[in-house]
Amino acid sequence: MERFHYDNKIVNAFLMATIVFGIVGMLVGLTVAFQLVLPSWNIHEWLSFGRLRPLHTNAVIFAFVGNGIFAGVYYSLQRLLKTRMFSDMLSWLHFWGWQLIILSAAITLPLGITTSKEYAELEWPIDIAITLVWVVFGINMIGTILKRRERHLYVAIWFYIATWVTVAMLHIVNSFEMPVSLWKSYSWYAGVQDALVQWWYGHNAVAFFLTTPYLGLMYYF
Repeated sequence: MERFHYDNKIVNAFLMATIVFGIVGMLVGLTVAFQLVLPSWNIHEWLSFGRLRPLHTNAVIFAFVGNGIFAGVYYSLQRLLKTRMFSDMLSWLHFWGWQLIILSAAITLPLGITTSKEYAELEWPIDIAITLVWVVFGINMIGTILKRRERHLYVAIWFYIATWVTVAMLHIVNSFEMPVSLWKSYSWYAGVQDALVQWWYGHNAVAFFLTTPYLGLMYYF
């Protein structure tokens, strides 16, 4: 009987991060909810509603949900393809890179360092880091598909591929910015065009980051 040695350590790491950031995201959300009815809770500019609200959305979407997606993808992809991930090093580079991005968001957003674009508030150095980490994830996923021991590509994998391609396109196009300093940039687009691109990104981020990968996971589980 052929035995497969999957990389479950990376799955467990993403799962632990999911639990931690799920708790953090909900606590920040609870705080901003209280601030709506108790304005006195806005005790400092760094902890005001306007600073914490984007921190909450980023924590829930990209830290909590994002880590959960990656845990599910790394778990199911190896079993559907009957092979270990293409590169353990890329897996861990993906994990730690993503956590550093989350940490950067947790520092910059309360400081008011933001592009002011909903769900895309992070400034240009962090946007570049997101792009690089997403490329690492893509290389690892495609490399695993290419070295698979299962000829048939189950439908879940096509959802994962669609997620990677579409989120990459959405992030890159919406993040065209003109840096004016290390932590300040202005959108490449102007006026109505900027708003159109932003919400083309916003609504499709819901479709392809919060929906498509979970459809794949539901097909698997």
